[in-house]
Amino acid sequence: MKKLSKFIANHSKLIVVIAVLLMIPAVIGYKSTKINYDILVYLPNNNETIKGEKILTNDFGLGAYSFVMIENMSDKEITNLESKIKKIDGINMVMGANDFIGTTIPKEMLPDEVVDNLYKDNETILLVTFKNGTSDDKTLEAFRDLRKTVGDSSKVAGMSALVLDTNDLSNSEMLIYIVIAVILCTVVLLVSTDSYILPIFLLGNIGVAILYNLGTNVFLGQISYITKAIVAVLQLGVTTDFSIFLYHKYEQAKKSKKDNRKAMEEAIEETFKSVIGSSLTTFAGFLALCTMDLTLGTDIGIVMAKGVLFGLICVMTLFPALLLVFDKALEKTKHKVLLPEFKKLQNTSIKYRKVILIVFIILLIPSVYGYKNYKVYYKLDESMPSTMPYNESNKELKEKFNINSMQIIIVDRNINSKDINNMIEDISNLEGIEFAASPSKLKEIGIPSDILDKDLNDLINNEKYQLLLVSSNYEIASNKLNKQVDNMKKIVKNYDKKGIVAGEGALMKDLVTIADHDFNMVTYTSLLVIFIIMILTLKSFGLPIILTCAIEFAIFINLAISYYTGVTLPFVASIVVGTIQLGATIDYAILMSTKYLEERRNIKDKEKAMKNTLKVTIPSIITSALCFFAATFGVAMYTKIDMIGSICELLCRGAIISMIVVVTLLPSMLITFDKFIMKTTKLKKERI
Repeated sequence: MKKLSKFIANHSKLIVVIAVLLMIPAVIGYKSTKINYDILVYLPNNNETIKGEKILTNDFGLGAYSFVMIENMSDKEITNLESKIKKIDGINMVMGANDFIGTTIPKEMLPDEVVDNLYKDNETILLVTFKNGTSDDKTLEAFRDLRKTVGDSSKVAGMSALVLDTNDLSNSEMLIYIVIAVILCTVVLLVSTDSYILPIFLLGNIGVAILYNLGTNVFLGQISYITKAIVAVLQLGVTTDFSIFLYHKYEQAKKSKKDNRKAMEEAIEETFKSVIGSSLTTFAGFLALCTMDLTLGTDIGIVMAKGVLFGLICVMTLFPALLLVFDKALEKTKHKVLLPEFKKLQNTSIKYRKVILIVFIILLIPSVYGYKNYKVYYKLDESMPSTMPYNESNKELKEKFNINSMQIIIVDRNINSKDINNMIEDISNLEGIEFAASPSKLKEIGIPSDILDKDLNDLINNEKYQLLLVSSNYEIASNKLNKQVDNMKKIVKNYDKKGIVAGEGALMKDLVTIADHDFNMVTYTSLLVIFIIMILTLKSFGLPIILTCAIEFAIFINLAISYYTGVTLPFVASIVVGTIQLGATIDYAILMSTKYLEERRNIKDKEKAMKNTLKVTIPSIITSALCFFAATFGVAMYTKIDMIGSICELLCRGAIISMIVVVTLLPSMLITFDKFIMKTTKLKKERI
């Protein structure tokens, strides 16, 4: 590290130039990275429902579908509209009532169950299918054209509508997220540091690290819109304290060394030794998300872990170079640090440590209860404003045509009509089924296959498979629908062991099952990995137990607040927030505990050692927590996407809770369990 620190200190201008030049490929990589707005694509590839979706796309050209609700149009006008829709690039086929029942059968002669599902209040529906998947770029572009073609008087429903609306809203908010985060972090840094222009270089350095991180995402192929939305603010919040630490080390070294470059060499070496342990725990905490079966965790985990790595690299290279190049400007803009020393807080944490410990033990019971019982929602549309076109269209589709969830059953082509009819009958008898249809069922109610549109016949049957359509009255991702899908699968397997129940309801049911498993997997993995890293870096067994208990308690409080305030969280937030809060804020506990160990090497009086520890660490911990809070608070308050807003709200709240726990509860725990810590920590005994 000495050679590297010497090179950095002596070639500061070269490093700045190289950093600027590297921004060019980073920008290109950022622009070239595909953003995915469909969470369902992150379901495992070996999942049966996903296999069914691939069959629908590859064998039937049914990558996605949509319902178009048309009001006050004659048959001729509807036919003309269908012709226009069919010309849109990316659309496979369009089917209306005439395609289902032909033009030879008067509407009045049709069975009630057919009329009720095709006509309502002088309004009818068209089924539009797309050649590619729900979130494919070609499908989304075709969907835009579809909305333009049908006009404002017609409503368009379908999962692609949700993906498209999420795309548009997320992109419109992104720049504002970053601006708010930068402004709030600047305010925190102006109060907590001693230079008016330091925040510019500090945030500029982190901005470059963020750009490098976003630019290298191109090698992943694509990232989620959730990852894109939170990566910048999280990286800003998590790595700011690295930069502050280096700046303080540099200022201290300048007092004893006349040469600024020598002072910077010392600062780089000391900073690296101090932050490598905490950065490793944060890095590992994010990577723990990769253990999720829902590969969205891998997406977030890898990108955020890279963010920590790039943040550390830039703090060790670019930031020192900027400080050296602009040292005179920094000196000229010095001001008094406005952040108080919190002397009363230091004394209170030590003097009333027993009371604090008792209070937190009492709070543990309701915190654990709330943590175990907060509510979670899985419906993706609940994450979006009710006024979005997708939600308005879906609401009308449910109210007028009673279509809440459409399932598509894929069975072998060779299963005979009798078994198909029996299967349809069994499914129809399930509670909550609106209708179930197959070619043989249509024939049974008076609609022979020879009058069906050729495209419809081709859609329902091919050389290997035949499709059955089932509509449910139950809401997507509800317990009733999940149970219904399970029962539907059992019925299908009785007639065709290789049969598959696909569609939105089946996909969401799998998402619920996988998410429940992922929550436990990520929680335990992050705890284990961070615990092991702390044992290795702190050379202690007892200390990691105390530190993880303190931060886990903060996590319990954070999520319990959602329970006691009646807030229902999106499932992604419930999975990732605990791990991110653990990985990002365990640094506060590590900073305090390592300083305490340093003091205890030379001071036998544990209370005096803690007093010295708090004097040095409390301002740093509060500054770091406030930066994390500032980076995420603005996003939480501004965004209309609840999936992103909930994650950021939990994180900004979690940063403050972790800070409070570390500066109040942790000192009590360190003093109370001092003997246990000293016996299980590798220290030079003669100094104690």
